[in-house]
Order: sequence, then C-alpha cells, then structure tokens
Amino acid sequence: MQMQTSHAASIHNGALAKAAIPSFNGHPDYDMMNALAKVSPTAQTKAKATSQDFEAMFLNSMFSQMTSGLQGEGPYGSTTGTGVWRSMLTEQYSKSFAQAGGVGIAKDVYRTLILQQANRIGQAQIGQTQDKQA
Repeated sequence: MQMQTSHAASIHNGALAKAAIPSFNGHPDYDMMNALAKVSPTAQTKAKATSQDFEAMFLNSMFSQMTSGLQGEGPYGSTTGTGVWRSMLTEQYSKSFAQAGGVGIAKDVYRTLILQQANRIGQAQIGQTQDKQA
C-alpha cells in the first residue's frame, strides 16, 4: 500500500508522467518512445484520429454483416426505411465503440503510423546531413 502512495505522489509531481514508457505486448516499447519524441504533437493527434477512424470503419463493416440477416418486428424489422436506419445505427455504434477503446486495432494502427513517421523524419535528417557534407 505504501508503494501505491509513493507512486501516486510521483505521478502528482509530474516526475513519472515525463518518464512514462509506452508498452507493446506487455513489454516496454522503447522504439515507440523514441518515435514519439521525433513526431510532432500535431502529427500524433492526427495519427490517433486516423487510427480511430480506421477501427470505426472496420467495426462498421463487422456490425453491418452482423445485423444484415435480422428480420421481424422492432428496430431491425423489414420495413422500407429499415436499411437506411440500420446503416446509420451501425455507423454510430462503430464510432462510439472505437472511441471507447474498440477492440485494439486503433492502438496497433497508431503505433505503426507513428513509427513510420519517425522513420521518415530520421531518413530526411540523414539526407540533409549527407547534403551538407557533399
């Protein structure tokens, strides 16, 4: 219990927040930590939104397939407007599901996007260094 208190105190002081290391598959992800240091916060925000949109699109496809065979009375009945209503409902379900954490696809897509952007930044810096030396 004492360890939790000191842990919470260090979080409150900001010491741990600066030294937080992301994890990947239960292990410290030093590649991601280094990549986040290279990529701008604006690009990180955009990558996070893009990864959530991707997961929402994937979930929408899954939910659409899941509800396509439902018939009968109620919201999934087989009336004239049901198809349109069902597509809008599944789209909203998928967006809400992705924003709440989804199934983990967004996290992996975000990691991949950040690593690719950091790699591009690193290659551009190497190219600039070589141009200066030439």
